[in-house]
Order: sequence, then C-alpha cells, then structure tokens
Amino acid sequence: MFTSLPGFIRIPLAMLLLTINIVLHVLPLFAFTLVKLVLPIRAIRLACSRVLIVIAESWIAVNSTLFDVFTRIRWQVDGLDGLRRDGNYLVLCNHQSWVDIPVLQKIFNRRIPFLRFFLKSQLIWVPLLGPAWWALDFPFMKRYSRETLLRHPELQGKDREATRLACEKFRHMPVSVMNFAEGTRFTPAKHDAQSSPYRYLLRPKAGGVAFVLDAMGDALHAILDVTIVYPEGPCTMMDLIAGRVHDIRVHVRELPIEAGLTGNYDEDAAFRGRIKFWVNTLWSEKDAQAARLHTTANPAPKGD
Repeated sequence: MFTSLPGFIRIPLAMLLLTINIVLHVLPLFAFTLVKLVLPIRAIRLACSRVLIVIAESWIAVNSTLFDVFTRIRWQVDGLDGLRRDGNYLVLCNHQSWVDIPVLQKIFNRRIPFLRFFLKSQLIWVPLLGPAWWALDFPFMKRYSRETLLRHPELQGKDREATRLACEKFRHMPVSVMNFAEGTRFTPAKHDAQSSPYRYLLRPKAGGVAFVLDAMGDALHAILDVTIVYPEGPCTMMDLIAGRVHDIRVHVRELPIEAGLTGNYDEDAAFRGRIKFWVNTLWSEKDAQAARLHTTANPAPKGD
C-alpha cells in the first residue's frame, strides 16, 4: 500500500516513522543504561544488559519492517541455515555502502547474537544514536593518520590496544563482532587508487581481523564470511529510504577458525604473513562470489 504513495508523501512519512522508532527505543535504552551505571551489582547489570539487547533487537525489527512496507526490494539471501543465537561470531563483510549496516542487521537480527560494529570515535556525537551505540557497548575506535603518528609516535598502537580492550569485554557474553576489513566503502576511485587486484572489492586490511581473533581467542567459535552486492550500482541510505534500491543480494558462508589464525600481529612476522595470506585468499574467493551474485537472476517481488 505505502509503496504506491507519491514520493513527496512516502519519503517524509518513512523518515518520520523511522525517527519515531528511534525515540521510542532510545528512551528506554537510556533508562536501563542509567540503572546499569548507578547500581554496581553484577546481577542487576547483567539483567540490564540483556534488556538492552532485547530493546535493540526490537528497534532493528521495526526498522526492517518499515523498509519492507515502504520499499519493493528483491532479496536474495543464502547461507543463513544453522546459525546460532548462543554462538560467538566474527562477521567479515565487504563494504559497499552505509546500506550494508541495515542489510546486515535485517538478515542477522535474532538469528545470531546482537551485531556490534567498530565505529569511528566521532560518531559518538551523533544525536541519540551515538549515546545509544555507546550504551550497547559498540567499540569506538580513534584512528590516527600516518602523518599524525609521525608527529606523535607515542600514539602508535593505541588504536589496536583499544580493539583489544573492546573485545575483552565481549569474552563473557554471546556476541557477533562485525569487521569491514576493507576499512572504507568501495568507490571506483578508491579501487583505482589502490590498484586493487579484485574486480568488486578493495584491498582488505589483515591487522584488524588479526587483533579481533587474538583478543577474543577461543571465545569465538566461527567466522561468518558475508558478501553483499547491489546489482543496480552504488546506493545511499537516502536511496534506501526513498525506495530507489530494488535488488539486494547477500551470500553468507560459515568458516571454522583454523589453527594458526591467532598470534601477535605486530611482533611475529611469520604470523603476520600467514594472516595476510589467509585474508587475501578469502577476499579472492569473495570477489568470485560477488561476480556470481552480479550475474544471478533475481525474480521480481509480487506487485512489480
């Protein structure tokens, strides 16, 4: 019904309902976060943490429903069978667009433990959302440019230590840690500047993957290799809200954590070479999977 509304009505209405959904979920989220901070009793804090996850999963579920109601997206998703809500996963995904995040949240919500992303430290200042991400234990990372590190060598390794501390927190709860190994969204300009050997992907960075695997250790039980493709081309969050995204294809593959994938990335040159080779091999396989997704026919949804 809503997909047939004129754009000048449908888009503001969708944005209004998404905003209302944020407010309705963020307010109780903050209330339970306050209780968690004020009462230093372990049992109460654990109970509050569980309630916070329930609120966050409800928030995601309503967002996903709104996208279903206001858009006509042809979904092609495979590889979700056998996933566990009580498992601990490292989720590795290519990064095409900010739309990747609601896509991942939709397909994994209540199938695996609540997804947590590494976020840039500046995002904590986003109204409502920044404090909400903080309340839900999203790790905020402060990245330093090469120029900054040359001027302030004492900052070397600070971002990696923050990764380690963030992951230590997750050793005692079911968690899915999300990592965009490319470190940035794909654009043709970035692809050319990197001389990327892949057709659809940027070069991956093995360091972040290695640090999560090392920090989480045996707390992780599997890796989820996720490939996202938008056959119509690059898209934005506004494209999604406006209903201009019509085709989304996702492939999920569960991989074991092989022996030899944990070690000291900074100090062990042999391990560094091994994890780089593993990540690059994974990305070659992912690029081939992206090519297959681009060429796969996807039937139109009902009503198209």
